[in-house]
Amino acid sequence: MKKLFDTAVQKLKYKVLREVARMEFEDRLARDITDIPKIIMPGPKPTLRCCIYKERAIIGERIKLAVGGDDANPNVVEVLDIACDECPADGIKVTDSCRGCISHACVDTCPRGAITIVDHRATIDRSKCIECGRCLSACPYNAIRKDVRPCMSACKVKAISMDEDQKAVIDNDKCISCGACVYKCPFGAISDKSYILDAIHILKGSEQNTKYHTYAVVAPSIYSQFVQTSVEHVVAGIKALGFHAVVEAALGADMVAYKEAKELYEKKFLTSSCCPAFVMYVRKNFPKLADHVSHNLSPMAEIASYLKKSDPGCKVIFIGPCIAKKAEQKWDTVRPYIDCVITFEELQALFDSRDIDITALPEEYLDNATYYGRIFARSGGLAEAVREGLTEQDLLNTGDFEYKPISCDGILECRAALLKASKNMLAENFIEGMACESGCIGGPACLTHGPKNKADVDAYGKLAMEKTMRGAISVLDIDSL
Repeated sequence: MKKLFDTAVQKLKYKVLREVARMEFEDRLARDITDIPKIIMPGPKPTLRCCIYKERAIIGERIKLAVGGDDANPNVVEVLDIACDECPADGIKVTDSCRGCISHACVDTCPRGAITIVDHRATIDRSKCIECGRCLSACPYNAIRKDVRPCMSACKVKAISMDEDQKAVIDNDKCISCGACVYKCPFGAISDKSYILDAIHILKGSEQNTKYHTYAVVAPSIYSQFVQTSVEHVVAGIKALGFHAVVEAALGADMVAYKEAKELYEKKFLTSSCCPAFVMYVRKNFPKLADHVSHNLSPMAEIASYLKKSDPGCKVIFIGPCIAKKAEQKWDTVRPYIDCVITFEELQALFDSRDIDITALPEEYLDNATYYGRIFARSGGLAEAVREGLTEQDLLNTGDFEYKPISCDGILECRAALLKASKNMLAENFIEGMACESGCIGGPACLTHGPKNKADVDAYGKLAMEKTMRGAISVLDIDSL
């Protein structure tokens, strides 16, 4: 059987979530929560840190995140200070590879005179260095290097810095909750808040769906997650947890693409609204373009809105690979429809907290959406779906409108397109913005983070029963569409 997680950090996070969930399901979390560090790190010898006491202290901090984190911090991503102490300080430095050559290219190229030769070796004056990097390329021995902490390297919006104690600090005014830093931190010192307790309370409160129905809305990237079994077994497992029904967020994607196509035709220029991290990036960095973000809800919220209207009083939990969805759930426009967001990591913890072997369950099939809704999971899929929406509504190439999309794979490509758009230099009229590289299949809360084949997404999409967006949406009997 293939492994569930890529790293020991993920596995440790999962263990904490599993034990918290297990105790909560058994109504003993309040009594036994302090036992969790010893359950996970029994000792007496440490396995990951300098001593068993520090390991257990860090587990204690992880437990706080597992039960909702710091209420005073509005960000869904937090830093565990106690775990952030092993990375080297950032900066350009001379290594032992320096040969003391007489050309002194590093000295000559430095614009601030920060490099001198002391005892036949290059020395950098930190007070003068501006870290321009010219000396790195000038040195013939590659003896000068720049250390960049993994979290800072992963953060493309430059929201992470270091405090006086060299601990990571997140600037909430810049952060877009994309979660790139969460997976990249090799010590697990940055993590997302968990709302797994909220999910458990919703499930238990339904009293086996007699008081209200609880729906699971699953992201289309689910196909690439539980590699040890099929999507159909995962769906069966979700129902075994106590959900009334499992619905594809891809059906919401069909609804969004259909609406977004019409909105684009009417406005002539638009950016997508499906990726909350991208939407936050536009609002924070290109506020003048914010009104050009599609006014449609995301697929998650769109399908949840339908469920709330068709089944008043129901509860809706979204399950996906996205940390930013936890932030989106708090938006005033989304909170009425989504009651809780959990990740695939947290779903696995829920399965195991209830000792559910999903591979042993009879398969349950998903057949709500179309190919176009399902390929939202990959970069380029949204743009393709909008094209289909234009086609089905006879809006494509009408003479007064030509569809010219650009699919931005990752926040750096998003930035380049938005920068051009802000200066009226963008040739395209529809920006598909995906903060995660490869799209949602590259999300930070995926169980595995190896390369994802976009062709596999398409293959899964082709298994969809509905062949047209109009056909999928018509089943819902929604007059507004």
